[in-house]
Amino acid sequence: MAAMTTTTDTAATLRLLAWLSPAFPTGGYAYSHGLEWAIETNDITDGATLRAWIDTIIRRGAGRSDAILLRHAHRAANDIAALQTLNELALAACPSRERQAESIGQGNAFRLAAAPWQPDNLRRLAVLTPDIAYPVAIGALAGAQHIPEDMACAGALQAFVANLISAAVRLVPLGQSTGLAVLAALEPAITETAEATRHATRDDLGGACFRSDLASLRHETQYTRLFRS
Repeated sequence: MAAMTTTTDTAATLRLLAWLSPAFPTGGYAYSHGLEWAIETNDITDGATLRAWIDTIIRRGAGRSDAILLRHAHRAANDIAALQTLNELALAACPSRERQAESIGQGNAFRLAAAPWQPDNLRRLAVLTPDIAYPVAIGALAGAQHIPEDMACAGALQAFVANLISAAVRLVPLGQSTGLAVLAALEPAITETAEATRHATRDDLGGACFRSDLASLRHETQYTRLFRS
């Protein structure tokens, strides 16, 4: 029995690592989540300001909301009607056009790239809606594949943080060592947000990360842009 449990845990970990890897073709490298505007306006100039910016997003912004959405999608993994309703809420809650495009672009790409794992629930959802929010896609597949909810939530948050840091390393620019130091320093924000969202309801969606939301709006008309958001 112990060997079977170990095998199952290893398989779940391997799948999650594959889905959340930078090599998984979701196109996440093309999005900065408004960081490009924040860097142009000198809100982010070094490792310390980057850490503070991302910490706020994780605890009070899109990171927290996405964690809640992922958890609810995980629990509704085999209820297509519930997933459809949750997906509609996820897309409606995006504060800007670019944020919605960021979630849809990565969500649709994730659904296609996950084909080798036979995501039947995602295929059935696609019949009802052509676009899927990224956290809903991750949560629904993780739930269907029996990957622990807490593991999926923490993993998605960490991948989100790593992608933002990668964008900042290129934009500020920052050295790789600084980027890794920021990633290590944000571990408490990741683990505490994962814990804090465990019992969150849909009514808890939302946040108070206005500067980041404004960045996503202003990025739409930014004169020089390397990223899609």
